[in-house]
Amino acid sequence: MLENLSKTIELITKIAVSDERKAILKPLADYIQNKVNNNEEIRLNFICTHNSRRSHLSQIWAQTMAFHFGIKNVYCYSGGTEATAMFPKVGETLINQGFQIQKLSLEQNPVYAVKFDDNQHPIICFSKAYFDDFNPKNNFGAIMTCNNADEGCPMVFGAEARFPIKYDDPKAFDGTDLMNEKYAERSIQIASEMLFVFSQIKK
Repeated sequence: MLENLSKTIELITKIAVSDERKAILKPLADYIQNKVNNNEEIRLNFICTHNSRRSHLSQIWAQTMAFHFGIKNVYCYSGGTEATAMFPKVGETLINQGFQIQKLSLEQNPVYAVKFDDNQHPIICFSKAYFDDFNPKNNFGAIMTCNNADEGCPMVFGAEARFPIKYDDPKAFDGTDLMNEKYAERSIQIASEMLFVFSQIKK
């Protein structure tokens, strides 16, 4: 794990997850545990309306925590009900928390490579619809990270399970004095909850 990211995770381990949130997260942990028990690949697709903020944060932290706890065969994706672009503040926030991010393209919807370890494949991030060819077509868990996506996707085709794990949108603070603080806060909340999920898994 990258050194500064390890320090962030050390701080995150001290954050308590409420019993209410644990109850929401437990079905996802059970789904992952069942896959581990059956020696199956674990595909997780984090879905939000625009695939611009919460779904990317969730994808990146879930993949990172799977590596942190040594859970093998975990493949994390993200998507939206429509494609826009990964919001730049997301990348900036993650760099501040210890990730290394390389921008691979310059179009309106850039592709980013996000590294959590020197020797692991980077996580490839760009905004896309959840059913994009880049994402799995079946045998995956769909994690709905916002109300709009949960309501707007009554059916996620190909998903074998669906988990409503919703987060408040830091977009509400764009252009305000609280913007940096709120993006960091949301990222850390998501990280602490993904840490909880993967800490439950028995290998």
